Amino acid sequence: MDISILLGLQDFRNGAGAFLTGFLSKMTWLGELNTALVIMALIYWCFSKEIGTYFLMGWSGNRLVNGMLKVTACAYRPWIRDARVVPYGDSVTTATGYSFPSGHTMNAATVFGGGAVRKDLPRSLRVVLGSLVVLVAFSRIYLGVHTPQDVLVGIAAGALVMFLTVKLMQWVTDHPEKDLWVAGIGIAIAVAVAAYAAVKPYPVDRDEAGKVLVDGAKMATDTFKGVGWCVAFLSGWILERRFVRFSTDVSMKRRAARLVFGLLSYYAVSLILVPALKDWIGGAAGAFVSCFLQMLYVSFIFPWLFKRLEKA
Repeated sequence: MDISILLGLQDFRNGAGAFLTGFLSKMTWLGELNTALVIMALIYWCFSKEIGTYFLMGWSGNRLVNGMLKVTACAYRPWIRDARVVPYGDSVTTATGYSFPSGHTMNAATVFGGGAVRKDLPRSLRVVLGSLVVLVAFSRIYLGVHTPQDVLVGIAAGALVMFLTVKLMQWVTDHPEKDLWVAGIGIAIAVAVAAYAAVKPYPVDRDEAGKVLVDGAKMATDTFKGVGWCVAFLSGWILERRFVRFSTDVSMKRRAARLVFGLLSYYAVSLILVPALKDWIGGAAGAFVSCFLQMLYVSFIFPWLFKRLEKA
């Protein structure tokens, strides 16, 4: 049934629904990793440290959960399951790893869904944010890169992680001396997930010519990325609490300076240093180290840097 839905949407997309394709391509962009991380980083650096920490912590947990579920289910992408499914344009390039659950949808559930469930935000804004989650999820089906169950479970899992993150942050606020325990337990869970992804067997299905359809070890790369982001956030979170303690209660001039310098430096790290490290080290280790560095820069290195510069 899921493939039938995709084929029906594909026929509509190639015919009367062509006008929606551009719009939904932009919606799917909102769920991409770098888009989500940039939004969260700018909130964390420039506008609200508390809300930014909430987003980054929830997103780190969501990436870990997404990676674990993907290597557990080992669900193939729709076009591998049925050659009649032809994804739109270059949307395949951002469809990495196994199919279930949708990473884009879980990213949207973090950034937009995480805002939608916060009662301290205006109701109208929460409605808009909730609508964005639905649009990102639908875009993944419409473009032919995910099945309905991929995105539905992505929304459910992402929302659950954000709900638990709210509870966890409230607990840490009430018990600030326990933050090391939170970080330590989180890192231990992340290491366990990495070990699980490294040692579990993966399916080896072949086509009629005998060629392996999907390289399970390659598909598991997303899981090691998630582990890197999670371990880096928890490490950076503790380091910032102990040694930086920056504030977003600053002038608009300083916020603007952080925003501009932050964007430029983030993209320098993400587009130059991170890919270079990933290619140089290679494999699962390269995925882990490059994503660890990317998140550590967001959570600790840049806050430490701008606080020193602002103090000077």
